[in-house]
Amino acid sequence: MGATTIAGLLMTYQIRQATDFRSSAKAIFAADTAVEWGLYQFFNSTTNLPGPTFSDSRTSFSLKCYASSSPDPISCKDPSIDTIRTVGIFGSVNRALELGL
Repeated sequence: MGATTIAGLLMTYQIRQATDFRSSAKAIFAADTAVEWGLYQFFNSTTNLPGPTFSDSRTSFSLKCYASSSPDPISCKDPSIDTIRTVGIFGSVNRALELGL
């Protein structure tokens, strides 16, 4: 009976992973968009363009840029940044990416 319970639990986790694949992919693409936006700001520091938006209201991202001299986030337009950290969000799924410069 214990083996059946464990097997059922594992199957439940596998089914959840299979159904969340689409949400996970959308969150990864949102995080990748944030990385691209951070790089755009870094290489075009005089830009005043607004950040990217998504047609789906459930999709968003957070973007933070860091310099090795400070633990606090700084502007992505600052030439001293060496790390870009992003989190892509779709619904309740979050996926993070980090880029070292």
